[in-house]
Amino acid sequence: MARNDGIDRTSVRNLAVSDKAVGNTQQHNEREKDSYRNPDIIPQRASWNVHFKKPTASYTDLFAQLETAGTISTRGLKPDATHYCELVFDVNSAYFDNHGGYEIAKQFYADAYKAAVQIVGCEQYILSAVMHADEINRAMTEALGREVYHYHLHVVYVPVVEKQILWSKRCKGRALVGTVKETVMQVSRSKKWASKPLLDDAGEPVLQKNGKPVLKKSYSILQDDFFNYMRNAGYTDVERGERGSTEEHLTVTQFKVQREQERLDSLTAQADQKPQSLAKTSQTLSKKEKELAAVQKKVTLTKEAFIHARDLDYIGKRTFLGNYSLTEEEFSKLKKQADHGYMMDVENCRLKEELSTAKKEAAHWGQKYHELWYEVKPYLDALHREPELVRSFLEKILALKQERTMNVPHKNSRTLPVKGTPCITYSKQ
Repeated sequence: MARNDGIDRTSVRNLAVSDKAVGNTQQHNEREKDSYRNPDIIPQRASWNVHFKKPTASYTDLFAQLETAGTISTRGLKPDATHYCELVFDVNSAYFDNHGGYEIAKQFYADAYKAAVQIVGCEQYILSAVMHADEINRAMTEALGREVYHYHLHVVYVPVVEKQILWSKRCKGRALVGTVKETVMQVSRSKKWASKPLLDDAGEPVLQKNGKPVLKKSYSILQDDFFNYMRNAGYTDVERGERGSTEEHLTVTQFKVQREQERLDSLTAQADQKPQSLAKTSQTLSKKEKELAAVQKKVTLTKEAFIHARDLDYIGKRTFLGNYSLTEEEFSKLKKQADHGYMMDVENCRLKEELSTAKKEAAHWGQKYHELWYEVKPYLDALHREPELVRSFLEKILALKQERTMNVPHKNSRTLPVKGTPCITYSKQ
């Protein structure tokens, strides 16, 4: 990742591509999708992408053609072996923006493709090589007020190593046993990217204390090879990606990361506010639901009362003489309603009387409260102004009262002499 130190750094990543993922890799690299998860991809600029090697068929079909022609061999591979790899060459966006943009990017990655051919081993093992020029760098675009694009190169290839096939003991010619029968290009990602011994200035392996050679990781070797090739190609104003870094992306500018982090923080803050707003809305909704339930209950009771009252209007039939005749059922219903109404009237009268009594008692005790309050008001005022002085005064009064109480003899008490003491006092029962 770029360090925001003004230095332009090269970067190359080597990715393993499984048989299941190769179709998606092809759709992404060749821009065969209708839509993309990456919002930085601008489909209208797809025509700006540059193929240094355009595939004539699907990646899987090209692989099958190489195998059928005997160019590669999959003999002895496990079912889950990796058949494809992808190199992604990159330099931070600011480098191309400062050196001419699109045109310099095309030249740079044309030379990077030549480096890819050397890294892969031969161009025939490369299935596709395309420079993407349709991915915008939003942070730099916003900062500079003009469109800035992030140019990079994708190279999909078959990882192969040279393998010698020896004559076995079953060979009829005894002299041939153990000699080289044929040499094939074996598909093998693990052997292609195996760690290599670290060499000193004299070209000799650097050894550990136990005598074993110090191994240099294949990822570090890949970075060195790409950087050295680009330096030899004349790009002396770029530096190698950081040594010892475990990051895959070494060239996205720190400025872009900070800007995108700010955007993420803003979205996170908005997301954090959503649950609070939802909880408040849910609380309000619950309250409104309770109010609605209460109103519906009142409406139901009122509706039922109205129905009963309306039913009474239609009870009975008026006779020729002006009287009303009722059926037994109608008479029973009317009597029931009359009994109910009478009981309700009695209950209402009782409740009114209790209410009136309660109001009178409340008024009485309210008056008592005010009278008591006016009596103790001077004490409360004194306590408010001089709490310590009032408390000390009261303690002295209480102590004096207690002392007087203890010194006053009880009525109906007599004093009897007791041997050894002046007297004792006892009370009559």
